[in-house]
Amino acid sequence: MTQATVTTDLYPDSDGQPMADNTKQYRWIVRLVSNLSNLLQDQTAFVAGDLLWYPVQVEAPPVPSQAPDAMVVLGRPDGDRGSYKQWEEDNIPPQVVFEIISPSNTATEISQKQAFYDRYGVLEMVFYDPDNLEFWGLTRQAPDDRPVLLTCLNLPWTSPTLGVKFDMFEDGLALFYPHGERFKDPEELYQERNQTQRKLNRAMEKLRQLGIDPSELEE
Repeated sequence: MTQATVTTDLYPDSDGQPMADNTKQYRWIVRLVSNLSNLLQDQTAFVAGDLLWYPVQVEAPPVPSQAPDAMVVLGRPDGDRGSYKQWEEDNIPPQVVFEIISPSNTATEISQKQAFYDRYGVLEMVFYDPDNLEFWGLTRQAPDDRPVLLTCLNLPWTSPTLGVKFDMFEDGLALFYPHGERFKDPEELYQERNQTQRKLNRAMEKLRQLGIDPSELEE
């Protein structure tokens, strides 16, 4: 058996599970990945959604793995990957992971995820159930520290690693950039850009009506 075959068999790029069980979960995953990517665009950081993470290299099954709904790896460059094989990434584990709970998730499954992230060095793990508006997580200040449970009583809470603020409102959880702007869905940003462009177009047309060439102002 060749090395390529061994790698493919032991470390597939898919776990055979759907990215999301419903549109609400999918929207949260997209919101997290897009905003976290924007937040860290000027840093050496890798952000991914629903990507298999293999923390250790093994010679035979079982192969430890998880596919967080969203994860952040500081110190690793952005770029395409079929999976995150930690031994190929300077052995840097994700520092922050996010899980959006769906109706199909069992308590046992969630507990196993928490234990996995704890065992393999995640600094902050956040769990959110958008149906029941429940937020909790685990965090630690250093890799060797035992994680400390976060509960809704801690909200508002700011991630020590990312500087992102979490807060709960009547309509659910909201995340905020360090400078205070709320995380937005890509379609919201698209609509805002369109509105800005329409305002700019109207302003330029008004200048033309006044006999002013907008291109001359740019010079």
